[in-house]
Amino acid sequence: MPRHALIIVDLQNDFVEGGALAVSGGLELIPLANQWMPQFDVVIATQDWHPKNHQSFASQHPGVSIGDVFDLNGLSQVAWPDHCIQNSFGAKLVDGLNLSRIDTIIQKGTDPEIDSYSGFFDNGHRKATCLADFLRSNDVDRVSVMGIATDYCVRFTALDAVTAGFQTTLILPGCRGVDMQTGDIKAAVEQMAAAGVTISPETP
Repeated sequence: MPRHALIIVDLQNDFVEGGALAVSGGLELIPLANQWMPQFDVVIATQDWHPKNHQSFASQHPGVSIGDVFDLNGLSQVAWPDHCIQNSFGAKLVDGLNLSRIDTIIQKGTDPEIDSYSGFFDNGHRKATCLADFLRSNDVDRVSVMGIATDYCVRFTALDAVTAGFQTTLILPGCRGVDMQTGDIKAAVEQMAAAGVTISPETP
């Protein structure tokens, strides 16, 4: 029987209030995730898991400031503050998230030479994670996506889910975005909708 999975994107200490790359309202997602998890057959969490020398970090490039866009091995790259460094407090999934309900954690961003916003692939689609295989091995055909950030990791996870053939829904109340440039979140939602993601303004 086809099954429905919840993908919780990057609910980590560095992405919520007080973190190195804090997204406003991130802490509000913890009770929502806990409330929604029992409604799904399978629950997956993604986890940014960077080595300390990750080349997306502005600190690795003299003269590059946080927020600058530069070329990283042939791909356009936003320069980020150091964040979600492997085994650090900032990389841990947020306190209060019911880990007992999570079936697997997909770590991404482990290659220092390329960033990985999506839970499925690195940004160049050069190497896949095990997420798609995990979903298929669990007879999942539908996924709903929530988490941080709407205009980055949530967006690319949802887009890759559609491309991989999964019926994909974005749970809009369960997402928080960066909006580095005003309108980024709106544009991301529009891009997802155009690609075939169902945009749900309702809770599950």
